[in-house]
Amino acid sequence: MSAATGRMQVGGTTGDPLIKVERLSKSFPLTSGLLEQLRFEQGRLVRKREQIQAINDVDLNVQRGEALCVVGESGCGKSTLARVVMGLLPPSTGHVYFENRRIDQLSAEKLLPFRRRMQMIFQNPYASLNPRMTVKQTLEEPVRFHHPGISPAELSDKIIEVMRSVGVDPGWNERFPHEFSGGQRQRISIARALMMDPEFIVADEPISALDVSIQAQVLNLLMETQAQRSLTYLFITHDLSVVEHFGTRVAVMYLGALCELAKTRTLFQQPRHPYTQALLSAIPKLSQNRPSHKQLLGEVPTPINLPGGCFFHPRCIHANERCRQERPILNATGAETLVACHAVAEGRLG
Repeated sequence: MSAATGRMQVGGTTGDPLIKVERLSKSFPLTSGLLEQLRFEQGRLVRKREQIQAINDVDLNVQRGEALCVVGESGCGKSTLARVVMGLLPPSTGHVYFENRRIDQLSAEKLLPFRRRMQMIFQNPYASLNPRMTVKQTLEEPVRFHHPGISPAELSDKIIEVMRSVGVDPGWNERFPHEFSGGQRQRISIARALMMDPEFIVADEPISALDVSIQAQVLNLLMETQAQRSLTYLFITHDLSVVEHFGTRVAVMYLGALCELAKTRTLFQQPRHPYTQALLSAIPKLSQNRPSHKQLLGEVPTPINLPGGCFFHPRCIHANERCRQERPILNATGAETLVACHAVAEGRLG
């Protein structure tokens, strides 16, 4: 823990992280104009700015070569975190580093060298491909932008090599996206990300829009590609059954904050945070000795008016007065396991 900040350094096992996020927060205003902000309260005209707090003071490291999975309920800030890391959204506060170089404040021109090394696979393959561009044009575009001097022969060979690596017939390169199924489109999206030979890929729920029969194929492709190209993944998902087979480590988010971070095997065998325990108890299992489902209290609070103290305390059966007043920080509870929970820290929850 840093003496200067009193915060736990959140990372992997060894070496400097490829991606480092410090004190990251992101909010979106609900009222933009002055007239929208004015309202009457108790007979007085007051100006009130409302905003959605999507990410709340997140510290996170992604080690080179790992697949870090970020999980949580819909609306917990997973996709927003991914977009801020990729520079598609600016952070409200905090910093993003790539190989210890801060990148969140760079201009578009200075960010270009990092763009070549960071790529993204989006959730919906039906929306992420330009319907007016052929497969060949889709794959050519990023290379021509970043390497305008590449020869046509080199570019053609690169397209054929990448298409074959993701299981797409190179003979399809003159076809348009509407001619393909969802799984085939997502393979083309993966091929587009690989055209720049990136080191880091953010996959934002890349299989959630696909049929179950296709999900395993795409997931296996991502795993094979990681092994062949030594890729580092930030994998966003709400499907814990996918995480168990794909992830190196797991970060659990709730209302934009990290509540637990651990190695995948450790998290599934011994979840510590009560929210993580509830998530894992909801996974259907065939075994008779599976843990009973843990029912949470109430509903998820709105990110417009976050609860005081621990964000999870209104739904937690272990909450006490400290939980209602003081927000917990991530603390080490074992080898490479971090939990933000007063009940765990005080020994009230094993």
